[in-house]
Amino acid sequence: MPSKSLSIPLCALLTLAHIHAQEAPKYDAASVQRGKEFFVSHCGFCHGVNAKGGEKGPDLLRSVLVLDDENGSSLGPFLAHGRPDKGMPAFTLTPEQVTDIANFLHRAIYAAADRDTYQVHNIVTGNAQAGEKYFQAHCASCHSPTGDLKGIGKKYDPENLQDNFVMPRPEEHGKPLLTISVTTADGKTVQGVPEHFDDFSVALRDSAGNYYSFKRTTPETPRIEIHNPLQAHYDLLARYTDTDIHNLTAYLVTLK
Repeated sequence: MPSKSLSIPLCALLTLAHIHAQEAPKYDAASVQRGKEFFVSHCGFCHGVNAKGGEKGPDLLRSVLVLDDENGSSLGPFLAHGRPDKGMPAFTLTPEQVTDIANFLHRAIYAAADRDTYQVHNIVTGNAQAGEKYFQAHCASCHSPTGDLKGIGKKYDPENLQDNFVMPRPEEHGKPLLTISVTTADGKTVQGVPEHFDDFSVALRDSAGNYYSFKRTTPETPRIEIHNPLQAHYDLLARYTDTDIHNLTAYLVTLK
């Protein structure tokens, strides 16, 4: 019986060994950067910003599909279909985007396999004063450097600190933050944690553990309201620039 401590499939280990033995592959830096930016904004929530696994998605640097991929030949069809049963949507991508994502992932796999070249880079490269201005303009209505964020620069190292605000977690202390309320045609309202939601039905579980399911007869009936305390963070994801992220990180690490 195989050891339960072996978390990487044997074929994946052999592929990593092969990568390590090869001459260092050359990846187009601009392509890797584009792939990273797409991955972080579209995939990082589930798979982590470094593709090493996140809240729901597995570690892609150990994925057999990714390890066996060549220039996006396997990734492209997979991304086009997605895994709807696992909560992964399908993506409509250009061949260049598939190549960029593949280059980003393969470069990360090689870096992880080759311990001689692996480096941990200092991500505190921004301007703290500019980060403070950004914070006051976009974050201060909900957060306070002397209140809920006091000492956050001591609580987290820079990488995890940046990860927390770029990829906000949908749970806190193991409890879902997202809630939903459903108001039926007769005026009855039920609120709880969403279990299912699509164009045809909605289901939730209330604080007492009771399960409710409602058929959606029209887009407005029953009336559905989604409450997400992290919505402001998700809205910022579409507006952040690299400079904004680095400046904000440089400011937050000063909150000791």
